[in-house]
Amino acid sequence: MKKVVAFKILLVLALTVVTTGCKKSSSSKNTSRATGWQINSREGGFQYNTNFKEQETAPGLVFIEGGTFTKGRVQDDVMHDWNNSPTQQHVQSFYMDETEVTNAMYMEYLDWIKRVYPPSDETFRAIYHGALPDTLVWRNRLGFNEVMTENYLRHPGYGEYPVVGVSWIQAVEFANWRSDRVNEYNLEKAGYLKRDAKITDVNAESTFNTDTYINAPTLTYGGNEEVINGDGRGRRNVQVDADGNETGIYATRETGLISPKYRLPTETEWEYAALGLSEIRSYNLYRGRKKYPWDGQYTRNGSRKYRGDQLANFKQGKGDYGGIAGWSDDGADITNAVKSYEPNDFGLYDMAGNVAEWVADVYRPIVDDEFNDFNYYRGNVYTKNAINDDGTVKVVTIDDIVYDTLSNGKVVARNLPGEIVQIPIDENETYLRTNFDRSNEINFRDGDKRSSRYFESFNDEEGEEGNGDAETRKMYNSPKHTITRDEDGNIIREFDKDNNRTSLINDQVRVYKGGSWKDREYWLDPAQRRYFPQDMATDYIGFRCAMSRVGSKSKSKNKTKN
Repeated sequence: MKKVVAFKILLVLALTVVTTGCKKSSSSKNTSRATGWQINSREGGFQYNTNFKEQETAPGLVFIEGGTFTKGRVQDDVMHDWNNSPTQQHVQSFYMDETEVTNAMYMEYLDWIKRVYPPSDETFRAIYHGALPDTLVWRNRLGFNEVMTENYLRHPGYGEYPVVGVSWIQAVEFANWRSDRVNEYNLEKAGYLKRDAKITDVNAESTFNTDTYINAPTLTYGGNEEVINGDGRGRRNVQVDADGNETGIYATRETGLISPKYRLPTETEWEYAALGLSEIRSYNLYRGRKKYPWDGQYTRNGSRKYRGDQLANFKQGKGDYGGIAGWSDDGADITNAVKSYEPNDFGLYDMAGNVAEWVADVYRPIVDDEFNDFNYYRGNVYTKNAINDDGTVKVVTIDDIVYDTLSNGKVVARNLPGEIVQIPIDENETYLRTNFDRSNEINFRDGDKRSSRYFESFNDEEGEEGNGDAETRKMYNSPKHTITRDEDGNIIREFDKDNNRTSLINDQVRVYKGGSWKDREYWLDPAQRRYFPQDMATDYIGFRCAMSRVGSKSKSKNKTKN
């Protein structure tokens, strides 16, 4: 009996200690180390998510822990074009789609656009048509490919195949759309937005945009209070001020609910993720080199069970896109369904073969690692929110949609209703800064007039900023085709017939990486790089999205130190 009583006493004491410890821990977490004031007090004051653990992995993504690697170290350079120079780079941790964006994923995007901006309405027709992939990329002058032209995008038989016929510009717009839909859903789940408003209340004048919600939440959904006030499920930090008004009814970045944006990966991120070097890591060194996303120097599987199977979808040789009937080498003649081959060590599928992939970078033949070796990226164009005279942000309306006519004559929407109008940054942001000095930094140290042999320090007037890529023409003398319209709105295409052009490189060509179903083994090396105009598409280039990591470099809090 005494033992039972003693045990009960010890149990009570233990529970008391644990409870007290939890209270102290919770209390200290909600006490400011700057002022000693209470954080998240019911009476008001500073509100902050002190319970945030780490960034949730967004739909479709896998985590890529960042690190140091040698970028551009190709195994072969049979082209002898010196397009790759090995440079040591460091990449921050990020997330990347485990597969290429599929036809089904892109069809969901098209369905949303068609519902919100019906092409039957003349006002919105160009929005939908501008998002459509170019299915004519499958045509070949001496080939019969009409079955792909008519079926590849929409037929469910190709639903899990990577989307093609998508330009770099279209890929960027898809990523922007995806960001808004994911954040819209997250806020709905947390009770900040009306349940199912993303379907029942959305139209051309009532849409959700992440940046608009952060900067001016009352302007999202066209200012529909019924939608943006939500139903309170799971909302944090809602307070009532002295006048009886609710505060904290809108989610902010401090809540941790708003996810970073989906985007195209940079070339450095893509190459690092494709290599998957962690499988040859030994302590703090890489033991050996990798030619492909998998370990080894061959494209066939060496394991006993699958020995001889091809590890990627690519062209074996002249006229051999998939082997002979009944004994296929890679199981595909054109593209193949995603996840048809083994993933690399990061869990990414098809980082070699299937389709090549757009990345974010503007193409240049050199990488300026002397200036930067951290998160390297060429293509920065800095903008800021446009502000109305009354100090509010300027939100795009139906009447404010701007359409761009691309070099191939295709018309695309530059912005959509509900977004915040963006303008170039000016001296208010650049004055006396040492890290950037203009809105467009694409040509920094490579292609701007100061790096050109034509540059004269006493003649700064030629090619001033704002004249498009006038500066780039001095370094990369590329053709300049023009698109104009007559009085009736008909497109007039004029080809550049100048015989003195020396390059196809300009500020509108983007890098794409990885081999495709049309490429030989040579292009499967993740370090290889090519370029293509950003407003054009092919039947062998697709894309996948990435997302930046916020917070810790590693997901393992108690990671063993090597």
